[in-house]
Amino acid sequence: MSHQYQLIVIGAGPGGYVAAIRGAQLGMKVAIVEKLKTLGGTCLNWGCIPSKALLDSSEHYHQATKKFAIHGIQTTGLSVDIKQMMKRKQDVVDNTTAGIDFLMKKNNIERIEGIGSLKDAHTVTIQNEKETHSITADNILIATGSEVTPLPTVPMDGKRIISSTEALSLQEVPKSLIVIGGGVIGVELGSVYARLGTDVTIVEYMDGLIPTMDKELGKTLLRSMKKLGVTCKFNTKVVEAKTASKSVTLKAETKKGDITLEAEYVLVAIGRRPYTDALNLEAVDIQTDSRGRISVNKNFQTSCPSIYAIGDVIAGPMLAHKASEEGVACVEIMAGKAGHLNYHTIPGVVYTWPEVASVGYTEEELQENNREYNCGKFTFKASGRARAS
Repeated sequence: MSHQYQLIVIGAGPGGYVAAIRGAQLGMKVAIVEKLKTLGGTCLNWGCIPSKALLDSSEHYHQATKKFAIHGIQTTGLSVDIKQMMKRKQDVVDNTTAGIDFLMKKNNIERIEGIGSLKDAHTVTIQNEKETHSITADNILIATGSEVTPLPTVPMDGKRIISSTEALSLQEVPKSLIVIGGGVIGVELGSVYARLGTDVTIVEYMDGLIPTMDKELGKTLLRSMKKLGVTCKFNTKVVEAKTASKSVTLKAETKKGDITLEAEYVLVAIGRRPYTDALNLEAVDIQTDSRGRISVNKNFQTSCPSIYAIGDVIAGPMLAHKASEEGVACVEIMAGKAGHLNYHTIPGVVYTWPEVASVGYTEEELQENNREYNCGKFTFKASGRARAS
């Protein structure tokens, strides 16, 4: 059977659009299916890019209010125009997503808007506002990414109990904010609003911040967060939420007993889960594990050999650049080339100030595996350049 395309990519996030471009570079006829009107997925629209824009803006304000005087720069009458800050953030997002659209056209990749689902091993059905139709390809790549993980005891309403999506578009600086989750998203968005003057409390179920990274990094970050005025409560489980017109009250369990917390807003940031709901995986007998992830082999193939998967829908850290690297390797393997990816060379970064970064094994993982290692440390402020900055 002759198919319309050699590759159909479902999902236009950092994994999907990079894979599509690599496929086009290798001579494939490629189509990319995306349900949103803009390309770039969560990362470019509601994640990496907008959060970094607000982190940058809020750091400028924090420097001006807290650090400029040390440098001999006097300021008066400083204030936050949150609406302008959000507008600037959206301008960054719009320019970035427009750039992805340009890359699709430049590489002759056909962009198809709609929800893509699997009909069989070579067919994708696309449903949009106008019609439902099907397209075929030699290979299909699933790159649909992830969505916010809900917390059953704290149901999000998008108004007072919010996700990272709403937190990136608030039109006022909250007087108080409780962040449930001390991972990357929680500490980054907590930093943004703490710098702007919000009373921020981070509630974490585990015993420290950024629990998937080295414990020492979490302890060091905690000191930085405390300097911003952020309060952190660890080993704390939120069991109930009650919303009023302008506040939220939480009940939580700790080792020392139950506590009650109250704030204007509550941000649920306990992580993300694979987004596979609309794919119709059962039509091609593709199974998911207990965490909803699609199982793939070393070549990113699912149980259906012509269907591949990358990024947040498969095992591994949910990182945009991890998905991009997988996309390149996956498509190169499809083309008969030696696509390769070493996961221990993929860094993880938390864009607080200062940033936290890691690559390879954590010290705890080495200890668990009885691996010998050397530990070296250098104090940042021992660098003359660091002190001058």
